[in-house]
Amino acid sequence: MKLRGAPSVVIDGSECEFRRDAGFLVKSRAMKGRDIWAIFPLFCALVAYLFGQHWAEPWGPMRIAGACMMVFGLVTWTLARVQLGASFSVKAKARALVTHGLYSRIRNPIYVFGSIMIAGMMLFFLKPEALLLFLVVIPMQIIRARKESAVLEAAFGDEYRRYKEQTWF
Repeated sequence: MKLRGAPSVVIDGSECEFRRDAGFLVKSRAMKGRDIWAIFPLFCALVAYLFGQHWAEPWGPMRIAGACMMVFGLVTWTLARVQLGASFSVKAKARALVTHGLYSRIRNPIYVFGSIMIAGMMLFFLKPEALLLFLVVIPMQIIRARKESAVLEAAFGDEYRRYKEQTWF
């Protein structure tokens, strides 16, 4: 939460703003594209660990489908993240209009492939009832995608509208 009246400033090349945390003012840096790579190896290690913990359990059709979806989702999510490059941000910002690679067909491949990966994990761990979580996640992703779309349309105008007509979600 940004503190009212507190300006954003640039510190060490990163945009920062101040927020209130437990009654104190603290510096909050916007996430940059390179920041995701700090947590990505940990995420891959966690997936590998969980995969290994359940490797010896019986492999039925649901587990096989889940493993395939999980690997496919992780690989394509990573590819989408790499293609997004420095345009990645947690909050909707219009740094550049990315229209190459996966973004030439899908406007929000990180949401699509992240969801496939999560659904695959739920199936791999034989928890198909957890797929009900998507009743909450999908509407949240649609709302976020609409906010991002509005920001990009305001920044790029007709170029973004043409791009939007040629892509899905």
